[in-house]
Amino acid sequence: MQQVAADLEIDFKSEKYKDAYSRINAIVIEGEQEAYENYIQLSQLLPDDKEDLIRLSKMESRHKKGFEACGRNLQVSPDMEFAKEFFAGLHGNFQKAAAEGKVVTCLLIQSLIIECFAIAAYNIYIPVADDFARKITEGVVKDEYSHLNFGEVWLQKNFAQSKAELEEANRHNLPIVWKMLNQVADDAAVLAMEKEALVEDFMIQYGEALSNIGFTTRDIMRMSAYGLTAA
Repeated sequence: MQQVAADLEIDFKSEKYKDAYSRINAIVIEGEQEAYENYIQLSQLLPDDKEDLIRLSKMESRHKKGFEACGRNLQVSPDMEFAKEFFAGLHGNFQKAAAEGKVVTCLLIQSLIIECFAIAAYNIYIPVADDFARKITEGVVKDEYSHLNFGEVWLQKNFAQSKAELEEANRHNLPIVWKMLNQVADDAAVLAMEKEALVEDFMIQYGEALSNIGFTTRDIMRMSAYGLTAA
């Protein structure tokens, strides 16, 4: 993996790289903060799973600190204002669903959409990261799969009564992911992360998660098409 970044001759110290990194780094820091807060809220909505959800929230808090260290290592200040705006759509929808007690919608946003988005981004970033960030990110990815698994397991157990709400939540939230991917494409390209690769990895992760929960291939094709409305 180290060779990929070397072959591309990425200049981690260039102003262009650091400028793009200030937004990408902020996005991953804010993403982990959102996840931390979301799992805390979910622990209140799902008291039987409180212990597991608090454990997941603590993991997210550790990840945030790791990514903050990645920024310091490159002497980059993350653009947190940009990142908060970047997550505003998903954040608002999660808060609305939580206020209405819609656990299924909350789990789709956090345990499926945000986790799949994170895993895809980290998978594409690792081969082109600087040495310090690579080590941090590789550790984070292993944890993210366990987070994804929590949502999958809960939704699979409750699939029959969750299916209609999952489809509705997908319809409202998947287009937001496409807007997010488009918004970050130029900065990601500076970091040698191709938008097409990000989209492909996200759709693979998301499709597999939907399949594990109980959706058919036909369902997944139909649900995935909602993302295209924002392409």
